[in-house]
Amino acid sequence: MDYRKIGETYYIRMDRDDEVIASILDVCHKESIPSAVFSGIGGCKRAELQVFIPETGEFETEPLEGMLELVSLNGNVVSGDDGQLFHHTHALFTFKRDGQHGIAGGHLKSTTVLYTAEIELRPTVGGSIGRKFDPETGTGFWNFK
Repeated sequence: MDYRKIGETYYIRMDRDDEVIASILDVCHKESIPSAVFSGIGGCKRAELQVFIPETGEFETEPLEGMLELVSLNGNVVSGDDGQLFHHTHALFTFKRDGQHGIAGGHLKSTTVLYTAEIELRPTVGGSIGRKFDPETGTGFWNFK
């Protein structure tokens, strides 16, 4: 992974075997970024997509493997009260299986780069966004302090 700050935005290039979410959080740690939004594209080889099931309060995970074209990545990073960083990320992948094109998307738990991923990370300016735990769903939401 390599990255540069240009203006107020960080441009991150990820390389083979980099894990995208971990790399984004790593840049946020290194650069002391408490909250941000990000987007990106790339080529991946493995992903774990999730969907939240309200009736059980759990996430259902679907693994994907093979040549996965990351056509859309959108998410945010926020800080908990203790400074821990959390992400909320959605992704859309296209792929080819048995001669047919497929599409899969949802909440992204993790994805590993096959050849590259290009991410634009935009820190919040003039303040930060925190995280508030919601006991009803067992997940966190934005908390404007």
